[in-house]
Amino acid sequence: MNTLLDVIKSGVRSVMHQVARGLNAITGGHLSPNTVTIVGFLAHIPIAWLIVTYHPIKAAVLLLVFGLFDTLDGELARLQNRASAKGMLLDSITDRAKEIIIYTSFAYVISNSEWPIMSFWAASACGAALLVSYVNAWGEAVTARLHITKHQLNKAFRTGLMPFEVRMAVVLVGLLSGRIILAVIVITVGASLTAIYRLLNVFKQLA
Repeated sequence: MNTLLDVIKSGVRSVMHQVARGLNAITGGHLSPNTVTIVGFLAHIPIAWLIVTYHPIKAAVLLLVFGLFDTLDGELARLQNRASAKGMLLDSITDRAKEIIIYTSFAYVISNSEWPIMSFWAASACGAALLVSYVNAWGEAVTARLHITKHQLNKAFRTGLMPFEVRMAVVLVGLLSGRIILAVIVITVGASLTAIYRLLNVFKQLA
């Protein structure tokens, strides 16, 4: 699963690198990676509006387009030699905010469906997704003094069944198929298992 995801990520990065080079040339190097990050985040507000007004296909298309901004900002930062801890923090925080916006819009739609009680799955999906990130953050914090390499950290805290990219892929499938209840159930279960898996990896590193 993670090998396939790595291959897909590599392909997307390759394409976005070319896009970043083009944008950098057009703007004369004045387009900052943080601007791309913020635009990508703000775009999720109209995406959520499309979801709650029952335009799932349009929402899915925009989610796919602006989802690529997650890779574009990183490629632009590397191209301009602007990669920084501040940019990484902004990227991580906005990713979590995007998920909150999307799952909240899902909860609204489900609460107005034939099965309003199922909206609790949207809240569960949001909580499980945030838990994955929380485990990452604390895992890196508590192992900071163990002299673990960046590669080891990525292997321990960036693996698992359902990282951010996979969760967004499930959201896309849910929108395109009209099965958002199933999507949030899958995300809840998958993200919960991912959080547990990563927590066990943290314990393994500490041992």
